[in-house]
Amino acid sequence: MKNIINSGGILTHGIPEFRLDPTIVEKQISSILNLGINVEYNKELGKNLKLEDLKNSYDAVFLSFGANVPRKMVIPGEELEGVYGGNTLLEKSNHPDYTNKNVAIIGGGNVAMDCARTIKRLGAKKVVVIYRRSEAEMPAEKKEILDAKNEGVEFLFLNNITKVLGNKKVEKIECIKTRLAEKEGENRKVPVEIENSNYIMDMDYVIMAVGGKVEKEVLESENLPSTKKKYLEANENYMVGENSNIFAGGDLIGTNSTVAFAAADGRKAAKEIEKYLKSI
Repeated sequence: MKNIINSGGILTHGIPEFRLDPTIVEKQISSILNLGINVEYNKELGKNLKLEDLKNSYDAVFLSFGANVPRKMVIPGEELEGVYGGNTLLEKSNHPDYTNKNVAIIGGGNVAMDCARTIKRLGAKKVVVIYRRSEAEMPAEKKEILDAKNEGVEFLFLNNITKVLGNKKVEKIECIKTRLAEKEGENRKVPVEIENSNYIMDMDYVIMAVGGKVEKEVLESENLPSTKKKYLEANENYMVGENSNIFAGGDLIGTNSTVAFAAADGRKAAKEIEKYLKSI
């Protein structure tokens, strides 16, 4: 049971139980461990685990540690007490007391929906999701959006946060209305702020669920290449570097950041690793 509890990554520690039954995860982990997989715990790349040692000890290495550092909006007041990163909040479950509090969730993905539904269940008086595009553009699954609405979560589409206001802790937020416009070089319409449409809302907590990024310190300490968007760089065969025995997948390399896509990357990368092993 200890192995099961400590394994699973975001499936175990980041997705709420009401959305993913933990017994399903436990069963999957058990089936994997029963294949004879050896798991070493309390190892962290760049600290007590070096990539060079792994390269020399194994015929192939697959990196799949994700992009779980919460991105920031880089707006005034983001450093105030009461502002949390969505990924970290879900993973560590280190929630404050939301009882009768107003909470703003910034973002439109599944992490934003998980945060909103979790916080609403923990007693928040008002939970409002603020998303700068329309509902049609939301990356969250339609079912998750509907479930959130049915549970009392409010939505402000075509709005964006511009400031977090307060003395030492969150007291209010400033938002602005947006509209969607075509932009050259972009695949979808981009949000444009509507001049003089700013307004203030009372708020106790702000959750930034605007995506995750890779720990750049890990990439730098292990001399791993990065893309312009600061993901780990890998080719179409999931290989990192030329003629390398290092492979990677999931949102670590910028793949659509859902568990399903990460699992698909794992399968595809495994096939490429198999080809590589047969060639050496």
